[in-house]
Amino acid sequence: MIETNRIEFKRQLTRDMDIEKEVVAFLNYREGGIIYVGIDDNGKPVQNPNIDDDMLALKNRIRMGISPSPMGLFDVTVEHVENVPVIKVFVASGSEKPYYKTKYGLSEKGCFIRVGTAAEPMTQEQIEDLYSHRVRNSLRNIRSPRKNLTFRQLHIYYEAQGLKLNEHFMENLDLLTDTGEPNYVAYLLADENSTSIKVAKYAGTDRDILVANNELGYCSLLKATDNVLDKLHVENNVSSEITYKRRVDSPMWDERAMREIVINAIVHNDYYTNEVPPKFEIFSDRIEITSAGRLPIGMTKEEFFSGISSPRNKELMRVFRDVDMVESLGSGMKRILQVYPKRIFIFMDNFIRLNIPFYSQKGSKIAQANSTSSHKNSTSSKKEFLLAYCAIPRSLGEMMHYMNMRSRHSFISTYINPLLEEGLLQYTIPDQPTHPKQQYVAKQK
Repeated sequence: MIETNRIEFKRQLTRDMDIEKEVVAFLNYREGGIIYVGIDDNGKPVQNPNIDDDMLALKNRIRMGISPSPMGLFDVTVEHVENVPVIKVFVASGSEKPYYKTKYGLSEKGCFIRVGTAAEPMTQEQIEDLYSHRVRNSLRNIRSPRKNLTFRQLHIYYEAQGLKLNEHFMENLDLLTDTGEPNYVAYLLADENSTSIKVAKYAGTDRDILVANNELGYCSLLKATDNVLDKLHVENNVSSEITYKRRVDSPMWDERAMREIVINAIVHNDYYTNEVPPKFEIFSDRIEITSAGRLPIGMTKEEFFSGISSPRNKELMRVFRDVDMVESLGSGMKRILQVYPKRIFIFMDNFIRLNIPFYSQKGSKIAQANSTSSHKNSTSSKKEFLLAYCAIPRSLGEMMHYMNMRSRHSFISTYINPLLEEGLLQYTIPDQPTHPKQQYVAKQK
C-alpha cells in the first residue's frame, strides 16, 4: 500500500497532528479520499493499544473542528492491514465547498485541498471561486412545510441501536435551519409528511395495465424505506426448477444488491430541485427504479462507478448510517456492480433510472447459491430454524444474516418480538433490551 492522491498515511494520532487539515483537503477535493491512522510512511502498520479511544477522538475533532458541518461526509472504521487493526477515515467530497478549519475560517490558514499526495493551502482566489459555486440550496437550509412535527419513529430507530436521542437531537442531527426552525430534513424524518413513495406493479412489459399501486410514504423516511424493502422482498418471487439432482430456486433479483439500490435511490434523491420522491415500478420482466437528480457537479460516470462518494443529502446519510441502514460510505456501488452490469444505469438530464432485468430461471448465480439453503425459505419453518440457530447466544446481526433478512425493522417485528412474547426466545441481558451487546438465546424446553 502506498500514498496516492486519495490515500494518506499517519503513523499515530497526536495532539500536534493536524488531522483537520487532511480531512478538509479531501472534503474540498472532487474525489474525496482515505486517511489511515496507524500506518507509517513506508506503508507498514503500527500496533495501537488505544485504537478505540483514538477513533472517538478522531470523530470529535473532525466534527468540532471543521465547517460547514462534515457530518454525514466521513466514516471512522477499523481495517486490518497485514492482520494489524488500523483506523480508516473515509472522507467523501462535500457539496458545500470550500470547507475549512473552523478556527481559521475562510482563509489560506483554514482552507486546504488535495494536490498529489499532500494537503496544500488554497489561494484566496481558489477560495472565492469555490465559494461562488457553493451549493447553498441544501435541505438543511429549507424550512419545513409543516411546523408541528413529531419524531416518535425516529426515536424508535435510534433506540433499536442502543442510542438515545436527547432533547437537543434536532440541533445535533442538523434538523434546524440557521434561524432555529425545523428544516426539510426534519420534515422528511418526521412521523407525518406529504412525501409519497409508490411501488407500482404492471401486468406486462409496459404501463398499460396497472395491477397494484402501493402508497408507502407519508411517514418517516426511515420507516418508508423499510416499507419499500419489505414490499420488494414479498414481490421477489422465487421460481423453482426440479433437476435430477436437486431443486434450484431462482429469485427475480438479488436481495442484497436491491437493498443498496433502494436506499441509494431514497437517500440521494434530489428532494429540493424536483420535489419528486423516488419511484419503484415492477414489470413482468424487470424492475425500474427512478430517482430525481443528476450526477454531482464535476463527477464523471467513471468516478461514479468507481465508488467515489459525494452524498447529495449528507444529513439524511448521517441518520441512515446512525441507525445501521447504510453500512459505510462508498461501499454500496461495489456491492451493486458485483451482481449487475453498469448498463442497468440510465443517466438522464434530471433523473437517474436503474433498469434491472429479472434473473432467468436457468443459469442464475443466485439460484445456485441458494440451492443449498432452500430449506430456510419455507414459511412454516423459519421460526424453528431461527430457534435452532439460537441454541447458543446470537447477536441480532448474526440472526439476520442467517435468515437472509436485510430489514432490521421487519426482522424484529416478524420474528424477534413474536418469539419473545411466546417465551421461546429470551434476552441475554434481560434488564437492558437495547444494550449494544444484547444477544438472544432460545429458551430450553
